Amino acid sequence: MGMIGGIALLIIAIAFAVLVIFLARVLSNLTKTLNGVNETVDKLPEQLDQVMNQSELILHNSNETILDVNEKLHSLSPLFYIVGDAGEASRKLTSSLVDMTAGMKRSSTEGKGKVNEQALGGLYGSLALGYYMYQKRQAIKDWKEENTGNA
Repeated sequence: MGMIGGIALLIIAIAFAVLVIFLARVLSNLTKTLNGVNETVDKLPEQLDQVMNQSELILHNSNETILDVNEKLHSLSPLFYIVGDAGEASRKLTSSLVDMTAGMKRSSTEGKGKVNEQALGGLYGSLALGYYMYQKRQAIKDWKEENTGNA
């Protein structure tokens, strides 16, 4: 058993040496990995500070932009009111013109009806219609002067 025991001991020693070499390599790689993680962790506070500073700068610029937009909108508000008032005034004027046009159409129809009703023809009927139209135009002119004088 002396020789077999020596060979077994030699095999165990070789296996142990291979195991030690393998473990040394694993531990060496683990050390390199942990050193890399350590370097990354060491850089983290600096990187976080940079991110925080940039976020602060972005927030500050955003606040300034919002203040600037609010200031410009505030200065434009009177312009919007003026445009709104002008739109309302033009709507009223257009409405008045529509009413006036409808009235003229109605009165023209009435004048034509009167001429036909009284069986006036020829020159006399044309003169009567012209005089009637003159009176209506004069009434419209007076109405315009009153409305432009009040506005």
